[in-house]
Order: sequence, then structure tokens, then C-alpha cells
Amino acid sequence: MPFTKEQKKKILDGLKEKIAKQKAMIFVAIEGLKVKDAFTLRKKLKAVDARLAIAKKTLAQIALKEQGIDLDFKNLPGEAGIIFGFKDETSAAKVAHEFSKTNPALKLLAGFVENKLATAEEIAVLAQIPDRQTLLSQFTSCLAGPIRGLETVLQGNTRNLLLVLSSIKK
Repeated sequence: MPFTKEQKKKILDGLKEKIAKQKAMIFVAIEGLKVKDAFTLRKKLKAVDARLAIAKKTLAQIALKEQGIDLDFKNLPGEAGIIFGFKDETSAAKVAHEFSKTNPALKLLAGFVENKLATAEEIAVLAQIPDRQTLLSQFTSCLAGPIRGLETVLQGNTRNLLLVLSSIKK
């Protein structure tokens, strides 16, 4: 059943709002995705502050164009959906990539990250990057490494002096 103009306007406004707030968009093919699998995907996406939107390609194309994104959404194969990542650039890609490994009905098609179009391969690489918290802890560890080394060297001199003094005492 076709949508009325009011319904289309409401869908279009929702898409524009999500496009304006997103940090990353992943375009996926959802043809053959079962309802229970779609529900599971939505639940996983919600946990990382991401959403799956399914709309007609023409409405998605209009919303993308109005937000200044030049992507020919109509030419994407199959029934398409858009995953919006609101928290960061990698979390939505991670969930989509992991889900596509276990469920072949979901296929990564392309993406839009940091105001640039990305291929499916680039989205898969983006999904491999550790999350922000892990990267920050690794960076902190790298900064603390030289300080720990200096501390060990300084303790070595004190320890050697104590060993010499204790051997003289005996």
C-alpha cells in the first residue's frame, strides 16, 4: 500500500534528522533478513547508540541530497537500509560487520564516515579498529612506558648501593 504525502513527509523528516545527527552511516542490503534477526540487529545497535532505518530508496535519496550527500542510493542492490551511528564512527560499523558475519542476509554495501563516502571494504576495516576506550588506554600505556623505565633505572642504582653496603657489613 502506497504511503500518503503526510506519511512520506514524516519519514523524510525523520531521515533528515538522523542524517544531521549521525557520525557514521552504513548502507546495508537487508533482502532476506528475517524479522527476528532484524529485531536482534536493532537491539545490538541500540546498545551502542546506533539505529537501523529502512525506507524507500527514493525517500532516502531525497533525504541524502537535501543534507548535501551525493550518493546514488537508488543504484544500491537489493532492499536497502541505513545504519546510523550517533556515538562514534566505529561502533555501528563493528555491530554491522559482526552481524553480517553470522547472518549472510545482511550485506555491507557502502558507508559515509567523516563526510566521505566509504566502500564496503573500508567499512569492514573500520570495524576492525578498537573502540575509543581501548585506544585511549593503549595510548596512556605508551606514554607511561618511558616513565616506568626511568623509575626502574633509578631504583637500580639504589638497590646496587644497598647490596654493596650489605656485603661490606658482613
